[in-house]
Amino acid sequence: MEEQPPLYPVAGAAGPRGDEDRLGVPDGLGVPDGPEAPLDELVGAYPNYNEEEEERRYYRRKRLGVLKNVLAASAGGALTYGVYLGLLQMQLILHYDETYREVKYGNMGLPDIDSKMLMGINVTPIAALLYTPVLIRFFGTKWMMFLAVGIYALFVSTNYWERYYTLVPSAVALGMAIVPLWASLGNYITRMAQKYYEYSHYAEQEGQGLKQRPPRGSHAPYLLVFQAIFYSFFHLSFACAQLPMIYFLNSYLYDLNHTLFNVQSCGTNSTGILYGLNKTVLHTLPRSRNLIVVESVLMGAAFLAMLLVLVLCGAAYRPTEEIDLRSVGWGNIFQLPFKHVRDFRLRHLVPFFIYSGFEVLFACTSFTLGYGACSVGLERLAYLLIAYSLGASAASFLGLLGLWLPRSVPLVAGAGLHLLLTLSLFFWAPVPRVLEHSWILYVVAILWGVGSALNKTGLSTLLGIMYEDKERQDFIFTIYHWWQAVAIFAVYLGSSLPMKAKLAVLLVTLVASVASYLWMEQKLRRGILPRQPRIPRPQHKVRGYRYLEEDNSDESDVDGEGNCGGGGGGGGGGGGSGGEGGQGDRAEEEAPPGGPGLGLEPAGICRRPCPYEQAQRGDGPEEQ
Repeated sequence: MEEQPPLYPVAGAAGPRGDEDRLGVPDGLGVPDGPEAPLDELVGAYPNYNEEEEERRYYRRKRLGVLKNVLAASAGGALTYGVYLGLLQMQLILHYDETYREVKYGNMGLPDIDSKMLMGINVTPIAALLYTPVLIRFFGTKWMMFLAVGIYALFVSTNYWERYYTLVPSAVALGMAIVPLWASLGNYITRMAQKYYEYSHYAEQEGQGLKQRPPRGSHAPYLLVFQAIFYSFFHLSFACAQLPMIYFLNSYLYDLNHTLFNVQSCGTNSTGILYGLNKTVLHTLPRSRNLIVVESVLMGAAFLAMLLVLVLCGAAYRPTEEIDLRSVGWGNIFQLPFKHVRDFRLRHLVPFFIYSGFEVLFACTSFTLGYGACSVGLERLAYLLIAYSLGASAASFLGLLGLWLPRSVPLVAGAGLHLLLTLSLFFWAPVPRVLEHSWILYVVAILWGVGSALNKTGLSTLLGIMYEDKERQDFIFTIYHWWQAVAIFAVYLGSSLPMKAKLAVLLVTLVASVASYLWMEQKLRRGILPRQPRIPRPQHKVRGYRYLEEDNSDESDVDGEGNCGGGGGGGGGGGGSGGEGGQGDRAEEEAPPGGPGLGLEPAGICRRPCPYEQAQRGDGPEEQ
């Protein structure tokens, strides 16, 4: 029986070529094994390595990471606001009951504490324009989101011990975190859309050869999808906020015949918020143990939101990009939001910003209380808000119509729907304690949610498309949400006005916002260029190895354009540092496609390495 050859060659045995090893050198005369072996034998390329396939897999992982970031940020924001709104609603209803206050807290002055708490939440954001850009640049976008969500969790935790020195300071801290949270979320979603475009079109960027920006508006389809996902999650927070009402508090509420016994008028004939509501709305006081269980569940949800942002949300910028954003100078960071007022696009959008704050607070307070709870009772308040929430969440995907229609269509359509509903509410006064017209309330709530979704997704997408420079996005979203906060503060001040006055203010603001927005679009169609403040070049005090490289892959886009487009001609660079009306004030101005600058500079200086190349050579890995 013949001996079978071994499956693997035996170490030291002669091969089929006699005493020659596989390098073609006779045995005993070849290169020795061990540390003196040839380097190619140890670290040589894998024979079946496919660079294109590995690159494709790399960028697919990057795209999946971006989707994970968007879903985590959306779920974290929805959980945060669901917990906050649910706790605040339950707390205000409990504190409104006269018996609950006397039995639980005696003469502690709980109504006064509640009024100061609401004042802290609504008044503090007025100063947010002064510190929000500084905080976002100092902590970074992701860590600003995490810090703000943590402050919301702190507000939830103070309700375990309801005292003046716990509720009021935590409410002030929460008011300070509202605008930074929303500005960082808007900036984060926009950056994720830009990164997804970059990872989807990496082959085009490699083939460009020069360090150039992507075409303007190229990330818009991804931005529309991501904003629709984000706001569909966020609007679900209004439904999540009603879970404590449905599963806990509703079992302690009197029916509408008791709570609405003294209510004489509702809807357009009402004044203030539920004028005439009975002072006792609870037929049984909830046990302290049950309250602690509910608050612990809410606290766990707030902690889960913090973990989602901390663990699953990746960074919006590379570390060196964060350094560049901070290195423009803290004085410039403080001033730039105010300097953006020179841009006529922002000035024309300010009425829409204000209306965006008006309409969401009108839906959650004036409509649900003045029209809904005033006629069908507090026990059905939660279901009205759930109808609004589900309608807004489902209609958020209507923002995807911007993929096929002009960008003004969804925004104007939402405003037109709100206009019809507002005019209808002007002439409707539901009868108290009558349930026959309750279906009308649910239809109006759903339709108002549809208009709110079109408004929110349309505005956020519009800002992300018009201001796609990463150096300005935090400033733009800060201005947007600051004006929203100003509108919410105005609603807080006017909460005792008659319903007709509230509807009139809402109607005037809506008409002015649509007219101003259409005027802005008309200016842009006529070719009027908006003026924007010049973003200063980063000034790095500590020059690490990243900034001593000739090929600086982490410089800002504005710097890259200046180096590539105006390196030899001097025309673009001189205009940027000129007077207020110089060419540097226009962010829309692209680098010239040709000219002496491109011919004088070597291509290596202007080459933008893609993230795959950076990871291969260790040139500042991108965080996920």
